[in-house]
Amino acid sequence: MASREQQHPFYQPLWRRVAIVAVIFFWLCFEIYTGASEIWILLALGMLAYAVYTFFLTWPKDGSAGDGTPKA
Repeated sequence: MASREQQHPFYQPLWRRVAIVAVIFFWLCFEIYTGASEIWILLALGMLAYAVYTFFLTWPKDGSAGDGTPKA
């Protein structure tokens, strides 16, 4: 079953999913570089793991949004 993120048309273009993951990655790097508290590092790491899992590992390979509609 597809998650709600996979059904929303905003996330269909690949460049948007890559941009979201890149922003989270750079946020994580910033938190590590500045020596922030562990809670912010763990929060950014969790968001990055969830985004990669949702947008790339479980994303439908056939180009559909998971609800049967073809990608525009």
